[in-house]
Amino acid sequence: MQKKLALYILVLLIALIIIAISALFIGVYNFNEPVIVHLKSLFSFEEIVKSSDTYVLYDLRLPRIVLAILVGSGLSVTGTCLQGIFKNPLASPDLIGITSGSILFAAITIVIGAYIRPFIPEVLHYFMLSIMAFIGAIITITFVYRISTKNGNTNISILLLSGVAITALCGAGTGLLTYLSTEEELRNLTFWTLGSLAGANWYNISILSVVIVISFIFLIPKGKTLNALMLGEKNAAHLGIDIEKSKKQIIILSALLVGTIVSFSGTIGFVGLIIPYILRLVFKSNYNFILPLSALLGAILVIVADTISRTAVAPSEIPIGILTAFMGAPVFISILLRYKKNLG
Repeated sequence: MQKKLALYILVLLIALIIIAISALFIGVYNFNEPVIVHLKSLFSFEEIVKSSDTYVLYDLRLPRIVLAILVGSGLSVTGTCLQGIFKNPLASPDLIGITSGSILFAAITIVIGAYIRPFIPEVLHYFMLSIMAFIGAIITITFVYRISTKNGNTNISILLLSGVAITALCGAGTGLLTYLSTEEELRNLTFWTLGSLAGANWYNISILSVVIVISFIFLIPKGKTLNALMLGEKNAAHLGIDIEKSKKQIIILSALLVGTIVSFSGTIGFVGLIIPYILRLVFKSNYNFILPLSALLGAILVIVADTISRTAVAPSEIPIGILTAFMGAPVFISILLRYKKNLG
């Protein structure tokens, strides 16, 4: 099994590298030097190309692609883990209200942050948006978990209804803040609600990379735990798995990931729904395979979506959240139809 998994990882990793390098050279800007020269410059770190080419390559496109990799992998792994602990395929961060909770608290920071900052240490001012987005995510995920789960079993109807309620409530709060916002704050709020990777820079990437690495150290090895949970919590406990500890780790780290990603890229929905669904068609519910592969496939999906978003109507840009919603809605409908069939 390990050899098979390693082969799948290798194939997806090669595909990710090829797609990422291709995305570097796709866009409205025409490079002065051939692609091969830029690749040599990229891997040798030598300045053998013109300064304008270097700026577009290293300061605009490369950070954006790296951020797409981090965002895609983070959202996919989060969606996979949440589906595992809730034991249903609809528990993605955006559908159960976690993303909307992050957006609401980010909106609070954008609109009334100036009144809050004097009461917090100055060292936290730059991280305030990320912290508030995390708080919003942790509050909503805890609320949804408490409402929809009883005796270790999650009711899918209550899960979705509580997600709808949270999304509506947070949407109303965000709408009110939008109404009260200034012109500059309105532009920022529009960015967060539609999603974009245009604000990518190496500083944001370094922060998100730390969060991703720490989270993945705990989440990626959870395949065995999630497989055991498919048998029921009692059976999983008999196998020696600390269920409550695992749940708390997944919930807290999922909220941390979603909150941090939202603070840097805004709402990029349905990634955590699409990727596990695709992988589940191939590997059923074997989370030993799905978890590591979801990180790579999620990165590929977001790179492709972001490349389309910045080139389809160039020089303008389609918000990436709109594209992922177009991709995810048919998947969501397909899951509901399969669930309806199973009920029949």
